[in-house]
Amino acid sequence: MEHSSTAVTLSVRVLPEIRDQLEKLSVATGRTKSFLAAEAIESYLETQVWQINATEKAVKKADSKKAKFYEHNKVVDWAKHLGGKHEKEMPK
Repeated sequence: MEHSSTAVTLSVRVLPEIRDQLEKLSVATGRTKSFLAAEAIESYLETQVWQINATEKAVKKADSKKAKFYEHNKVVDWAKHLGGKHEKEMPK
């Protein structure tokens, strides 16, 4: 995690159980609670941004004229046979 000298303070309310877990982790890792909380928020945001970007990309692809769609029942039937003795080809 990269910190800059322009970091700001943010107050967050958490349940006592979360505070206690954060305290235990702080002691175990030798890191401050603030460091761990900031690291957790950064990690969460990275995941959320990745998911949003992936969803937007998928929607854009689905909306394009080149998009291919398959009948639901054919995909379900194909998926049921994946890895089996009688694995089927992907629906066309």
